[in-house]
Amino acid sequence: MQLIWLRSDLRRHDNTALAAAAARGPAVAVYLLSPQQWLEHDDAPCKVDFWLRNLRELSASLGQLNIPLLIRTASHWDQAPAELLKLCRQLKIAAVHVNEEYGVHESRRDAAVGETLKAEGITFHSYLDQLLFKPGTVLTKTDSYFKVFSQFRKVCYERLHRSMPALVKAPGKQEKLEVSSDPIPDSVKGFSAPSQTLRDLWPAGEKEARRRLDTFTDAQIDYYQSERDFPAKPGTSQLSAYLAAGVISPRQCLHAALQSNQGEFESGKVGAVTWINELLWREFYKHILVGYPRVSRHRAFRQETEALAWRDAPDDLAAWQEARTGLPIIDAAMRQLLETGWMHNRLRMIVAMFLTKNLLIDWREGERFFMRHLIDGDLAANNGGWQWSSSTGTDSAPYFRIFNPLSQSEKFDSEGLFIKHWLPELAGLNKKEVHNPADVGGLFGAADYPSPIVNLSTSRQRALAAFKNLPSRASSGGDDE
Repeated sequence: MQLIWLRSDLRRHDNTALAAAAARGPAVAVYLLSPQQWLEHDDAPCKVDFWLRNLRELSASLGQLNIPLLIRTASHWDQAPAELLKLCRQLKIAAVHVNEEYGVHESRRDAAVGETLKAEGITFHSYLDQLLFKPGTVLTKTDSYFKVFSQFRKVCYERLHRSMPALVKAPGKQEKLEVSSDPIPDSVKGFSAPSQTLRDLWPAGEKEARRRLDTFTDAQIDYYQSERDFPAKPGTSQLSAYLAAGVISPRQCLHAALQSNQGEFESGKVGAVTWINELLWREFYKHILVGYPRVSRHRAFRQETEALAWRDAPDDLAAWQEARTGLPIIDAAMRQLLETGWMHNRLRMIVAMFLTKNLLIDWREGERFFMRHLIDGDLAANNGGWQWSSSTGTDSAPYFRIFNPLSQSEKFDSEGLFIKHWLPELAGLNKKEVHNPADVGGLFGAADYPSPIVNLSTSRQRALAAFKNLPSRASSGGDDE
């Protein structure tokens, strides 16, 4: 008997470990509930709920193949080896199959499980699945991990031209087993249920993920490059939550994008090329996680920036978290996050720069808050984005590049449609006034909107001074300890 241990790969199609286990069959699947670990990792309640809803869909889907899905609890990953060994003994399992996960805790957990099983004569197979390239195989000429995305992308393109990662065939139906699937719980202790409105925005299941991918690549991808920065437009694929939970694979996304672009990576439709680029950014940040483990440990990639004198400003942080900074584009973005579990990517950069530069608050505060609210929260991408915005990371924005939220707002939400959707109290303002109601002085129906909590110009100077005064270090990439 073969066991597939499911984690962030909640799908039947193009699932490497599932296909491998079923090929050696008969196979049983297991998912471990780990609430204590999830709390430690700041996983958002809406994300945990999304996992459960997708597990329900997957259980039904695997049931059609007679592959039972079992649910076990290892509250902390330290308990995973014992819990899986117990199950393997009960079911007389010969081999366990998993898709690789990345991050310090994930690697340690898998190594511990592998050793425990091996001691019992049970083999542990691990497969490349959530990435196109195995970390450690896309390296510089000196055999180190890339720190600059454009160079990383170039090597990825060369590799993709030579050989495209193939889609993995879904398993066929197996003989019925004596083992029955377990019911999927509706909730997990410590994680509150999200609103029905939020759930409705993110329906579970592979069919929905595939529908989104097809809808996007059939038409919207052509406009992706020109519309992706405008939060009031439906310019993005809305697939990030499905990719993070593994309800769809990056291979499926890449194949669909290439199909819409006559097989071209770097030429043809600029929208498709730009979107493939985004898939490679996702890849890049996962490779960084493996190559530079300190970023898994809440440490800055650029080590000299650990000396930054961040402000301890709990009131400012709370105003940012609660969408009452007095800057409409920031507050509208934060409301979108709080109500939908998601934020438009351009806005993620704007609010992150505002927190780390204008408020000079440690990027780790923002990273943690995002993880606790994002349905698509992913350690590598979230950390990479925050460190990029705060100029502490790999390939980051130079410290003197500080987005001005007002000009960003005027550029990317010129009519104020996004702002007015999330801040209805500003609906009475015209498209010029809506970006900065402070100029209007509380007239025209904006009386209940707060004044800005910070002066953009003086706070910008404060940030520049803080970064300029850093002790300069030649290397930003060195040791991990």
